[in-house]
Amino acid sequence: MENAEIDALISYIHQYIDEPLPLSRLASYVAYSPYHFTRLFKERMGLPPLYYVSSLRLQKAKDLLIHTNMSVRDIGLEIGQQSLGTFSSRFTEKVGVSPTEFRNSVQATHTNLHALRSLGEWQLEHPVSPGRGRVLGTVHSDYPFEGVILIGLFAKPIPEGLPLYGTVLSSLGHFCFTGVKPGTYYLMATSVLWEMQASEILLPHTTLRTRSKEPIVVSSGAIVPHRDAWLYPPAPDDPPILISLPLLVNNFLSKISNHHLINQ
Repeated sequence: MENAEIDALISYIHQYIDEPLPLSRLASYVAYSPYHFTRLFKERMGLPPLYYVSSLRLQKAKDLLIHTNMSVRDIGLEIGQQSLGTFSSRFTEKVGVSPTEFRNSVQATHTNLHALRSLGEWQLEHPVSPGRGRVLGTVHSDYPFEGVILIGLFAKPIPEGLPLYGTVLSSLGHFCFTGVKPGTYYLMATSVLWEMQASEILLPHTTLRTRSKEPIVVSSGAIVPHRDAWLYPPAPDDPPILISLPLLVNNFLSKISNHHLINQ
């Protein structure tokens, strides 16, 4: 499948996200068999097509929670979830907080961003764990910005759920994850600018980002090649950032606080 076909399909998905989009409909749009279409889509995007569609619908739910007064139940129905319990469980799993907590986190987002900025420059120690791996690299950007970088290793090539290993960088430059269990990971990062409004952080549609479509394999005793990660403006084929960025900031601030307490 040509890139132009995928790009057209992505536009089609966005246009008709409120309608049923079974695999057969998506495959027929680009005139492929469902099996062949799924394989080619996953090769390009890193995700199966229906997983991608589901992710966009959860992103829409995040938007509706912040920008409307619709009830959580009605928002679930709006994205095709008939069961409130199922919608709440899936949202919490992918975003990291419940729909109600997400809606109510605007003020805390302001507070935590201010607390993060007051830290200035920081650098945490990276203890080495026997039998565990290290993932090191450098974050670059051709687009200057004033803020921080949220970076993590995820189980899938989409920033959803809490990263298995994550941190906040005070600037562009080196990062290091130590004590990484043997396994397969995907590196993803995004920027948070100091001047951002809370809604922009809760709904990071325009933040600089990067993601590795190819997996990072960590094995016991092996050296993982140095990773160079370049932040770029969002591309049409990027999956949505589902994980709550304020939650990651809050978790990092808690880690910093504990680190200071231990070293006092």
